Amino acid sequence: MHRTDSVDYAIVIEGECDMQLDDEEQVHVKAGDVIVQRGTNHMWVNRGSESCVIAFIMIGAVPAI
Repeated sequence: MHRTDSVDYAIVIEGECDMQLDDEEQVHVKAGDVIVQRGTNHMWVNRGSESCVIAFIMIGAVPAI
């Protein structure tokens, strides 16, 4: 698990994976999906057999917590 002191934009370019949150909720993302988060404790999990390509844009911000 990790969190960043930034506003993060994640654009799924290819494949699919899960973003697991610290409350054990999982968000399944696939090509074309966009995730925006700020200070969310999370980790990325690829349970498939193919790679998942994600472009991240991170903009510095005051810590959320």
